Amino acid sequence: MSHQDKTIITQANLQRKVLITDCADAQGLIAKITNVCFAHQLNIIKNTEFVDHTQGRFFMRAELEGVFDDERLLNELREVLPAQNHMKLVDMGKKRIVVMVTKEAHCLGDILMKSYYGGLDVEIAAVVGNYDVLQALTEKFDIPFHYVSHEGLNRQEHEQAMLKVIKSYDPDFVVLAKYMRVLTPEFVTAFADKIINIHHSFLPAFIGASPYKQAWDRGVKIIGATAHFVNNHLDEGPIIKQDVISVDHSYSAEELAHNGRDVEKSVLSKALQLVLNEQVVVYGNKTVVF
Repeated sequence: MSHQDKTIITQANLQRKVLITDCADAQGLIAKITNVCFAHQLNIIKNTEFVDHTQGRFFMRAELEGVFDDERLLNELREVLPAQNHMKLVDMGKKRIVVMVTKEAHCLGDILMKSYYGGLDVEIAAVVGNYDVLQALTEKFDIPFHYVSHEGLNRQEHEQAMLKVIKSYDPDFVVLAKYMRVLTPEFVTAFADKIINIHHSFLPAFIGASPYKQAWDRGVKIIGATAHFVNNHLDEGPIIKQDVISVDHSYSAEELAHNGRDVEKSVLSKALQLVLNEQVVVYGNKTVVF
């Protein structure tokens, strides 16, 4: 076999992965991690660190390229890092999502379009709705739509039916694109830190239903949207992305809602891109966004 053939085979074996590290802060952590990576002949494409000085916690995200022995690499990293460390090594390939919807089209439409033309590097495996209003839109993009009605079912029965469909696609993440039903703890646990929601206000303000009416009642001068991971406290999960636009006293509650939809779809797609790129680390009820 020629030297050229060996090079081709070696290049074909190269992979790109993201290493996320979270541990107690200490001196020399970056050197320890990078030395282990060097010993594995891994090339560091990009490296970012953050220290939470109030908690004494160190976070690092490294994009690596090379030939990986995942278990050996992680074991050797654990040996050189402080105790109670958390690490994950994730492929940089395309992620798979299932989108949950009710009736509103703007967030789903934005995700479908961006996925179609490459603005979001994601595989939308399916869309699941408790109404069939968005089925025609979804199927225009050749994506399966599953109508799972909640009529005649209690919340647990409906969620079990939803879970059966969603789990069949084995998604990396579940995206709530204006899905307007509160999820039970059982559902949230099934996809811990994997459910991304868009809330139509700038949290922690105006939690719950009718946030634009709440905002109008208070005479706000900005409205916003918040993308967050879902936990078992309504609209209080770790925040991924937020944005706002200016409004004034002349806006009605309906006009606030109309303008807010543009913010909602933008914030959700930006948050989704961050999560897909493995740029978000959840700790406690907060996030580090690299």
